[in-house]
Amino acid sequence: MTDFYHEGSRQLQDRFETRPLADRLVEAIVSEQVSPEDKAFIEAQNMFFLATVDNEGRPDCSYKGGSVGLVKVLDEQTLAFPLYDGSGMYLSAGNALINSPVSLLFVDFQRQARLRVSGSAFIQDNDPLLADWPEAQLVIRVKLRRIFPNCPRYIHKMTLVEESVFVPKVHCETPAPAWKRLEAVADVLPPRDAHLAGHEQDAAAALNRD
Repeated sequence: MTDFYHEGSRQLQDRFETRPLADRLVEAIVSEQVSPEDKAFIEAQNMFFLATVDNEGRPDCSYKGGSVGLVKVLDEQTLAFPLYDGSGMYLSAGNALINSPVSLLFVDFQRQARLRVSGSAFIQDNDPLLADWPEAQLVIRVKLRRIFPNCPRYIHKMTLVEESVFVPKVHCETPAPAWKRLEAVADVLPPRDAHLAGHEQDAAAALNRD
């Protein structure tokens, strides 16, 4: 892992006298495969943050939420997660189609722990894992490059109140988000959502409740 740090990191390590510490941490905590402990941590989470890169090299960060088991560890070097219905912009997935490098940040706010993963994403049509996540549109698989835990000292301790009602579940109808009923998008909704158009009053009421 001699290429773990670049010149920018090295400059700051030398400025603050942490180069020996930084090198020791790479030896001690950075791995190229998922351990059983990492697998248990990842699959116990119901959300993560996803970083991707667009066609001009500009970064983008997205929040991904679901139920526990949102991300599956398929083997020591492969993760997979679903793409659910969203805004229709497909920023993260679109980036992954043309630029494979991605990073995932898992944070457990109750245990105050986090795990960082970097790798290469790929999407295949009709992925056999689609059936594992109700209403998933696509499955994104990530080939692991590196994985390591990160200092947890600044993680705020928070408790989950409830999961979003919009997370798809088996044998349960998923409600439509209120914004899809707004007049501003009524004429450009995809065919699967066309029945939602023309209910702006309901949308306004729902938005006010939220």
